[in-house]
Amino acid sequence: MTEQHEQGGHMQAGRADLIGAELPYLRRYARALTGSQTSGDRYAAATLEALLVDPGLFDESLSPKAALFRAFHSIWHSAGAPMADAETGLAAHAQTHLAALTENTREALLLSTLEEFPIAEVAQIMQLEDQEAADLVRIAHEEMAQSISGKVLVIEDEAIIAMDLEAQLSDLGHRVTGVARTRDEAVQLAQSEPPDLILADIQLADMSSGIDAVNDILAKLGPRPVIFVTAFPERLLTGERPEPAFLISKPYSEAQLRSCVSQAMFFASTEDLKV
Repeated sequence: MTEQHEQGGHMQAGRADLIGAELPYLRRYARALTGSQTSGDRYAAATLEALLVDPGLFDESLSPKAALFRAFHSIWHSAGAPMADAETGLAAHAQTHLAALTENTREALLLSTLEEFPIAEVAQIMQLEDQEAADLVRIAHEEMAQSISGKVLVIEDEAIIAMDLEAQLSDLGHRVTGVARTRDEAVQLAQSEPPDLILADIQLADMSSGIDAVNDILAKLGPRPVIFVTAFPERLLTGERPEPAFLISKPYSEAQLRSCVSQAMFFASTEDLKV
């Protein structure tokens, strides 16, 4: 092997490491964007395949995360920026709402809030001028403020976090039906007043699982959107099993919560989850 080939191999290995470190967050973004683990992971995988065929899609003048997301956007828009595949129930209702949103606002909103890219990087990823990206984020916030409101069940064992979630959800126009600290309590509260949205931590006070609580509720009450809040998002972004489409990392910002709740109320994300 020549020295040039060896250097090329090292560069490819280094790029693979950079992409691998950011891949869980691309999955999170793609799932929130489409409202589906299946659809989101499909576009994340298509991005990786495109990078193998054309390494030039990875713009090394950008940060690794921004370069990966920019490559994703090339694939996403070439496919027509589609929604989730399902066309019944909440998903069909969601697509009706999303069709009314200004073009590209949802992408800009999620990039700036869920993934916390600064406006300059949002613009680079979407290949826009900085002011265009800023305008899209502003419009998105205005349009999302008009999104449907509903009843929310909070499953969270940390009292301060639960109080903060309850206050912020109320400010967003939603009504919190209850706060559960354990799996059994969550199921009881959900049955007494079925929520439109579930916001759940992963690890609960009695060492029970928020995932199990959500699966119990969905089995009894049927499909409804779910958001998980966790300090370890990478554990639920592997792509190796059924995983949530909506995921917020602790600590979270008000903008992240607002964006994710609005998106989740548009979409149905109800696949059974396993750990």
